Amino acid sequence: MERFSVLFPSAFPALALAHFVALLSPGPDFFLLVGYAVRYPLRGSAGLCVGIAAGNGLYILLAIVGWGILRQLPLLFTVIELLGAVYLLWIGALLLRSRPQTLSGSGAENAYPGFHQQLLLGLGSSLLNPKNALFYLALMTALLGPGVTLVQQTVSGIWMTSVVLAWDILIVTVIALPAVQQRFTHGLLWIERAAGAILCVFGVGIVGRFIWPLIVATPN
Repeated sequence: MERFSVLFPSAFPALALAHFVALLSPGPDFFLLVGYAVRYPLRGSAGLCVGIAAGNGLYILLAIVGWGILRQLPLLFTVIELLGAVYLLWIGALLLRSRPQTLSGSGAENAYPGFHQQLLLGLGSSLLNPKNALFYLALMTALLGPGVTLVQQTVSGIWMTSVVLAWDILIVTVIALPAVQQRFTHGLLWIERAAGAILCVFGVGIVGRFIWPLIVATPN
């Protein structure tokens, strides 16, 4: 028990629960995964899972050792958020332009995006959403408190990164099940386009938050 308290902070159950509940709320990463998983099985989407988890891990690291950068440089946060909006619009546009294709066959096998390409796509989706940084900052500070040790922060960060990876792989694995794929066969194109439209809505919403105050402030 003493070793457990050294590795895990007293607020770890609350941290783990809050983090998992947040995973249940669909965001840009979720719809990106769905958009790829309905067309490509785990082999064509595993890199996305790793990239998204790696991006979350980097933001957790930032929350531990350098979270003050975003707070002291609001312009940097704004630039990252706007880049994220453009990125979401780009991915969403690609999904909206998807062409009809079956879920099986040699053609689909050859069409799998490479692991490196998947990794970069997932990493970009995660890193260009600075709200991840604020979320982890809130968890690592407000929940864990000032008395938390570096070891406890590190263990908590590894736990959350691992849970993100496991959850994303679970989503992709379930979607890749033959029974699920069979249900998706006829609606594949529309599922991809719906995912693309939702990503575009996220992107437009981010841009709108910056443009709307300028419109309101413009004198008639």
